[in-house]
Amino acid sequence: MKISVMCYAILTTLLLVVLTIMVAMEMPFNWVFYLTCIGQIFVVVMVYKVLKDNYTSDKTFDDFYEDHPIGK
Repeated sequence: MKISVMCYAILTTLLLVVLTIMVAMEMPFNWVFYLTCIGQIFVVVMVYKVLKDNYTSDKTFDDFYEDHPIGK
């Protein structure tokens, strides 16, 4: 089963938001430390998956933004 790249991004974002909430609630240091280490690993894996994803698009810089095309 292949997990999509967006799932990696969402999972990493949620993990780091939970980490921020844990710090604000003054949770024990060891929990925060281990979750920080795990979060860093998740960020590296997410970046690797995003860069290695086989995504192609027919858009060019001439298209600019789809919702605000230039000169059309």
